[in-house]
Amino acid sequence: MITFDEVTKRYPDGTVAVDRLSLEAPTGEITVLVGPSGCGKTTSLRMINRMIDASEGRILLDGVPVEGIDPPTLRRGIGYVIQQAGLFPHRKIVDNVATVPYLLGWDRRKARDRAMELLERVGLDPSLAGRYPFQLSGGQQQRVGVARALAADPPVLLMDEPFSAVDPIVRTSLQDELLRLQAELNKTIVFVTHDIDEAIKLGDRVAVLRVGGTLAQLADPKTLLSRPADDFVREFLGHDRGIRRLQFVPTSGLELRTDLAVAPGASGPDGEPWHLALTPEGRPAGWVPRDEPERLERYGTFVLGRDSLRSALDAALLSPSGCAVAVDGDGKVVGVATRDALDRALAEAADG
Repeated sequence: MITFDEVTKRYPDGTVAVDRLSLEAPTGEITVLVGPSGCGKTTSLRMINRMIDASEGRILLDGVPVEGIDPPTLRRGIGYVIQQAGLFPHRKIVDNVATVPYLLGWDRRKARDRAMELLERVGLDPSLAGRYPFQLSGGQQQRVGVARALAADPPVLLMDEPFSAVDPIVRTSLQDELLRLQAELNKTIVFVTHDIDEAIKLGDRVAVLRVGGTLAQLADPKTLLSRPADDFVREFLGHDRGIRRLQFVPTSGLELRTDLAVAPGASGPDGEPWHLALTPEGRPAGWVPRDEPERLERYGTFVLGRDSLRSALDAALLSPSGCAVAVDGDGKVVGVATRDALDRALAEAADG
């Protein structure tokens, strides 16, 4: 656990970057620091590994004040991932990943074996190990940065806007990869971002900071969206926070119709303007309009029970029928969520 106890950072010119910050980042969870520019989120992160020293208060790592730990020793036990990866350009990828094990005195072969293992774990082809950073894409470099931070198996991982310099598609894949790794490794992660969507997606707890380095609210994402502490938090969350809340509403109880999905060559129910054609394997082929039985239209799907109501609503908006196709983990159709069913689910979500 990482504990901030009335922590203040004041610079010689009198600027206060962080002001009496108190919060806890629980063991094995992702705690996200989010807020506008000038709110002290990066300063707070860097005080944990003593890249910056606090002016007042204490930061404790599992009950031990960090100011009593030699900074190089402290940093070797904490993984650190920054924007644009910060890789050594003159070192091959395998040696970049093995940096901290080398510093800790590991045998070179053991360090490199560990690096190769981690490259696979973060989803990189082992063939990249012999390349230099400039030969990798931005997303690949960020994965190398994560692998390097994990190389010595630190209990704590600090991540300072690590995905902000890559395009949205790569960013989404990196976020998903981090969540997958965290499910396996259960690290104590403090993650800094200015993007509230990223904070809500990744955080077990989200700390919203105000300009001047004060804590506005600390809560799990669902509570943050449903019960913002004040107008500042409400405004920072944005006017679409109601839509964001839907990602915490499960689809397991969504009402489905099975009669709208029909076998290849069969016709849909009488009186229905659309039916869903299936492949022989039971997967969706497309929506078929009643008056043009030879035409197939696009469809949107969600995985029943795994995906959220937000995903189901998105799937419905992508379909000309206005219905969302529910599939199982193998992509086979289990039913169709109609507009009426989605309306009822939205009403229930609004009530509760």
